[in-house]
Amino acid sequence: MKELVIEALVDKLPDVLAFVDEQLEAADCPMKTQMQIDVSVEEIFVNIANYAYPDGTGNAKIQVEVAAEPFSAQITFIDSGIPYDPLAKTDPDVTLSADERQIGGLGIFMVKKSMDDVKYEFTDGQNILTLKKGVAGKW
Repeated sequence: MKELVIEALVDKLPDVLAFVDEQLEAADCPMKTQMQIDVSVEEIFVNIANYAYPDGTGNAKIQVEVAAEPFSAQITFIDSGIPYDPLAKTDPDVTLSADERQIGGLGIFMVKKSMDDVKYEFTDGQNILTLKKGVAGKW
């Protein structure tokens, strides 16, 4: 497992993506899978940067575990910000037009649809969100 601790700021996103991609590429992650993971990583990290620390800034810890044969990846985000379970919100009704839909929730919906498993827990004062992805939707 590789780990990155970084200040939870939106302008640190390129560093987070480079860190995650380095681990994925070392395991010969298929490009389609890497792109799905990158979109999910971006969504989660930007949400942490924008909402976890309303009174200032704090850190985010990103842990990446990758296996090559068959490919699988687990990315865990840990922050000490305000407790927030993004999975608790009801999925948006994507059958409605954009004008009829409530604002928000589409990003985490995309994460849940593109990853094989997404779990959240709040433990010891920390938000812990884990994403899992395997090749061809198999974990």
